[in-house]
Amino acid sequence: MPRVRELEVFRLVLPYGKRSETLLVKLTDHGGMTGWGEAISPQPKTWSRLQETLAALLIGVDWEHPDAVPSGDSAVDMACWDLWTRMRGVPLAEAIGGTRTSLMATVRLAPDPSPESLVSRVNQQVCAGYGHVTLDIRPGWDVEPVRAVRQAYPALTLAVDCGNAYTDLGQLVALDSYGLEVIERPFAAGDAYTHAALQDRVAASVAVEVASTAELDDYLTLRAGRVLLLRPTAFPSLTEARRAHDRAAAAGWDIQCAGGQGAGLARAATVAVASLPGCTLPCDVTQPPRQNQIVTPIVGANAGVIAVPLTQSGLGHDVDDTRLRRMAKESFHA
Repeated sequence: MPRVRELEVFRLVLPYGKRSETLLVKLTDHGGMTGWGEAISPQPKTWSRLQETLAALLIGVDWEHPDAVPSGDSAVDMACWDLWTRMRGVPLAEAIGGTRTSLMATVRLAPDPSPESLVSRVNQQVCAGYGHVTLDIRPGWDVEPVRAVRQAYPALTLAVDCGNAYTDLGQLVALDSYGLEVIERPFAAGDAYTHAALQDRVAASVAVEVASTAELDDYLTLRAGRVLLLRPTAFPSLTEARRAHDRAAAAGWDIQCAGGQGAGLARAATVAVASLPGCTLPCDVTQPPRQNQIVTPIVGANAGVIAVPLTQSGLGHDVDDTRLRRMAKESFHA
């Protein structure tokens, strides 16, 4: 039975892209075992809330299972799962019901200065072993780049991520003629009716991203897609993410796990969830650059394949404590 004797929380500003923030939570039990969790782009009040409540919630308190810790915070929940599974000597993937030992990966490519240079980048990834490519598109950067990639690679499995940036169906319906597998996040989150209208008009599967099972139920009821884009850190707990997986799979939807941001721990949790039997589409943990992770081994793909760490307990990755403390902008200890 875990009993936390001390905890630490770290705030990091990551050195890539828009320099997004991430929070890391470290729990240490009385036997010296540690568990780690991560929250990507936390809400502004998360830091102060954890400072005020986390010690009282965890230190010196016995708990049988991570679900018994009512934190409501994905980083704390992940850290509890990591600690709990390490104490039992089992991998996190196995503990939550995962069955896969390796995963196919998609590689995500951001918009490019020209379709020609995008095709060149796609060629690099295909030569590196990727058989599935996801293109980030936006209004004004959609049909032309997709056409160029499809003409260069007629047999490549291709998806597009719209980043919730569209408001009408026209351009997205036009994209359907290029043999896309999935159109991800086309419209604003929560707009189930427009997602349903698009799914009725395209052969590609529409992928929706949700942060609760209640939101997912709305999409399932309206048949507003055929793919769940499952981002584990968007849910308050891994158990809730597993519940969303179960509901989507029961409805006959495909599931793609995504979680390429952060310092590595959230990616590791994404890989564990992606090993669940209903996660039928390639996993997306390829971005941002590997050198920004603080875990060993690095979480990522090799020749388009991601290994699920089943020979190590917990998340299956260790934190480089020295690098973490060097990168931390703020921390507290209790």
